[in-house]
Amino acid sequence: MQLVDIGANLTHESFRPDFDRVLARAREAGVAQMVVTGASAAGSRMALSLAQNHPGELYATAGVHPHHAVDYDPATDALIRELLSHDEVKAVGETGLDYHRNYSPQAAQISAFEQQLQIAVDCGKPLFLHQRDAHADFMAVLRHFQGRISRAVVHCFTGSREEMHDYLDAGWYIGITGWLCDERRGTHLREMVRDIPAERLMIETDSPYLLPRTVTPKPSHRRNEPMYLRHIVEELARDRGESVEHTARITTATSRAFFALGHGNPTVP
Repeated sequence: MQLVDIGANLTHESFRPDFDRVLARAREAGVAQMVVTGASAAGSRMALSLAQNHPGELYATAGVHPHHAVDYDPATDALIRELLSHDEVKAVGETGLDYHRNYSPQAAQISAFEQQLQIAVDCGKPLFLHQRDAHADFMAVLRHFQGRISRAVVHCFTGSREEMHDYLDAGWYIGITGWLCDERRGTHLREMVRDIPAERLMIETDSPYLLPRTVTPKPSHRRNEPMYLRHIVEELARDRGESVEHTARITTATSRAFFALGHGNPTVP
């Protein structure tokens, strides 16, 4: 069984001391390929570097998370465009809107989002999207680009049934994380995931965040990492009424097609 983690923040400083071991544990757990999230100018550059150093196993996105939107300037726009010219960079993002914390003013978030959507139009690569507590504005901005962007995935989906169906009706994909494994916050997702068509469903850890609460024993450091993707696919399969092997197969096929990953590096065990 091979899995694809479509969202891993492997540039996070917590991975620096044992990065190679993190990758080794992921391989042992069946995670064949990982997409390293670019969430800032510096982070996107680092994501590309990791992908170049691990061909066929790691890939990257390039973008600016709404938390950092206030820093988006012409130099950032030029850098993101340059990074996306590399084959290893598979999507524009992480980009979108986050009104939950408003680390950047909402106007700055919308501006940075619109500029990155234009990059996606220009380069033709898919979108890796983030939305939290900003659904109406998120949809309004994306409507301006309707018919001009290619594929899009709303990553780390935690929203309502209505939001999910808005995304599916728009033709977008859904990324499911360990939020599904959280008996305090994720129970509403358990019925909803049955409604996601197999060809629009992907899985991700969003590591080092969102350690699945089904992991036992829990690591003392509480850091999530790609090897725990197996816990997510097991919960997802149970909630969809499928075998783990079937859910793994469909999410892997969908992820590889969406990000144009191929089938990995044959030298990776």
